Amino acid sequence: MCTFDKDKGPRRLMKKGLTLILVGHINFILGAIVHGNVLRHISKPSQHITTEYTVANIISVTSGLLSIASGIIAIVVSRNIHLIKLQLGLLIVSFLNALLSAACCTGLLLAIGITVAHNGQGLMLGCNDTQVPVNARSPVSAQCPFDTTRIYETTLSLWVPCAILSALEVGLSLWCFIVGLALRGLAPCGNSYIKEQLEEEAESSANSQRLMGQRLDPDA
Repeated sequence: MCTFDKDKGPRRLMKKGLTLILVGHINFILGAIVHGNVLRHISKPSQHITTEYTVANIISVTSGLLSIASGIIAIVVSRNIHLIKLQLGLLIVSFLNALLSAACCTGLLLAIGITVAHNGQGLMLGCNDTQVPVNARSPVSAQCPFDTTRIYETTLSLWVPCAILSALEVGLSLWCFIVGLALRGLAPCGNSYIKEQLEEEAESSANSQRLMGQRLDPDA
């Protein structure tokens, strides 16, 4: 990545941007489904476990949106690789997305661990369990304001791919971040020659335009 090539590199950057957009859309949709079908029924501030679940899910949705934005910027940079403002934008957005995606993956893994360890009791906190303690795997005599059918399996089946996609977002965002470092000639890619190549190419292009303007202007 630090040896970013100005001929093949933009095409690779565009592919990574398209992948980020696709992964971000899928992660956003999965997070929205979980929140709409499950977490909106149990997201009460007084319940610490459900608050953790809700925060992890909100981060998942936000991470998906930021991944889409990062992918769009990566595609734009691949078509306008000489622009310094776009290079800085790629650096900042990809770095923030890597951090947010890492937090999302960690939060989802924590939520999955808590759910499995407690047999999904955190998913049933909105139910009436005064007579028999209930959990999502055996909702005996559960009086719930929502349908408990397969709530445990559905939640885990959506959280697991969300965590995997978040980890993929981290890898793609770090790749784009290192490419941004190479484009700006920053450490650890300070010895990259791509920055000098782009500057020389931009300078030669400016000189060519100046000479062309002088030829077109006979009074110059």
